[in-house]
Amino acid sequence: MENTNEKLKGIVKEEYSKIALQSKGQNETSCCGAGSCGTGTYTIMSEDYSRLEGYNPDADLGLGCGLPTEFAQIKNGDTVVDLGSGAGNDCFVARAIAGEEGEIIGIDMTEAMIQKARTNAEKLGFKNVQFRLGDIEDIPLSSKRADVVVSNCVMNLVPDKKKAFNEVFRILKPKGHFSISDIVLKGDLPEAIKKEAEMYAGCVSGAIKKGDYLEILSDSGFSNITIQKEKQINIPDEILLNYLNQEQLNEFKSKGSGVFSITVYAERPETECGCGPEAKCC
Repeated sequence: MENTNEKLKGIVKEEYSKIALQSKGQNETSCCGAGSCGTGTYTIMSEDYSRLEGYNPDADLGLGCGLPTEFAQIKNGDTVVDLGSGAGNDCFVARAIAGEEGEIIGIDMTEAMIQKARTNAEKLGFKNVQFRLGDIEDIPLSSKRADVVVSNCVMNLVPDKKKAFNEVFRILKPKGHFSISDIVLKGDLPEAIKKEAEMYAGCVSGAIKKGDYLEILSDSGFSNITIQKEKQINIPDEILLNYLNQEQLNEFKSKGSGVFSITVYAERPETECGCGPEAKCC
């Protein structure tokens, strides 16, 4: 399993390193968002950030599947951590809300993305936004550091989601919270898609069932788990037919299975009782 997880991380890192070198326009006009004719799923899922205060076009690569900062209840002066921060899009929107007194920290495993984000922050003259190279399964931050955690279409790419959400729990302050946009499934994906590395990097085959996803949050100790937004992602047949034959595609559709974007909110309780990575008996 360890070798498989590391292989999947390598796939994601390679694909997103390519994307970091392109503009949003290039990602949207290429077949898969990385210049080769493939999934097209990156920009199918993305939402329009342009109306949000703090939006910077240079930081928007069209890779998200929601608008977590819009739902994150960030307050002036908050410390906000963005997991899978890419070119800095959500970080810059978060800074517009947290203000000069806030602290914004972006974490990303891809060196090219970190460099692009740092360049964008330098151009904007932001002194309270920083970007760190790191793995979401082992976040390079001290415990109880963040008031708010956000993430946009990244957790589904993490092989060990339980470990990742334990890390989110660890870095949040008691009574802190997260708002995360992510991809989940209703029903089962065909095996041909699950096994396809390109679809993994495109955020599809790495997704798990919605119920399993919410169960991980509960098992990690979070409370007040709430779906803030949900929408179905319509992946065009011509993309799916790269991996399925027509009969398999018809069967997939007939079962009512689907790919969904959710934005989910949850809190780290002030006192943990009987669950979570730092729980104590009460």
